[in-house]
Amino acid sequence: MKRILVLFFGLIFQNFLNAQIHEIGLFLGGSNFIGDVGKTNYISPNEPAIGILYKWNKSPRHSYRFSYTQTTLSGNDADSEVPGRYARGYRFKNNIKELSAGMEFNFFEFNLHEELDKIVTPYVYTGLAYFAYDELYVVNGITKKDYTEGSLAIPMTVGIKSNVIKNFVLGLEVGARYTFTDNLDGSLPKNENLAPLQFGNINSKDWYVFTGFTLTYTFGDKPCYCAE
Repeated sequence: MKRILVLFFGLIFQNFLNAQIHEIGLFLGGSNFIGDVGKTNYISPNEPAIGILYKWNKSPRHSYRFSYTQTTLSGNDADSEVPGRYARGYRFKNNIKELSAGMEFNFFEFNLHEELDKIVTPYVYTGLAYFAYDELYVVNGITKKDYTEGSLAIPMTVGIKSNVIKNFVLGLEVGARYTFTDNLDGSLPKNENLAPLQFGNINSKDWYVFTGFTLTYTFGDKPCYCAE
């Protein structure tokens, strides 16, 4: 994970050398899990999430976006409206540290160098994410950690943002992550010795969702948005 963070900040500072506008800031919000344990709601944050993000606005319509976000995913069958889950009574917690890179697309032009009072636009973001998590397993209803593992996910984010005051952009977004693992909740451990402990739907991957606010500070020379 340390090497990934070094690469992340290296990409950021390399982009600082370009005469384009930049944004750097924070993500503050919550997370929720969608899988084989706990509630089945798509957007229902139950744990705090925090992150940092950087955007390189290549044009008024699109930006390259890099972020690091961490949270604790949790699920509790006692909160589920599914009778079988409620009766089973499993629960879990999993530590997530995610690094994401991709492209953000604005539905309307978002040129922060123009002399306008306020600019508001919906946006979408997608790319590729790598995250570290705990490989879990469940014994007699108790969730335990086996080891730390890494996996890939595809972020799919929708949001709306505005330049609330000079040099600051405030956004509200919901970002779902489709992961390539089915064991964020301990239902499908990779360890073959734990295969008898599998439960739930083994044909469906886990998801997690970040919901919250972004606040970024903008800086950089006035760009020329033209073909190079």
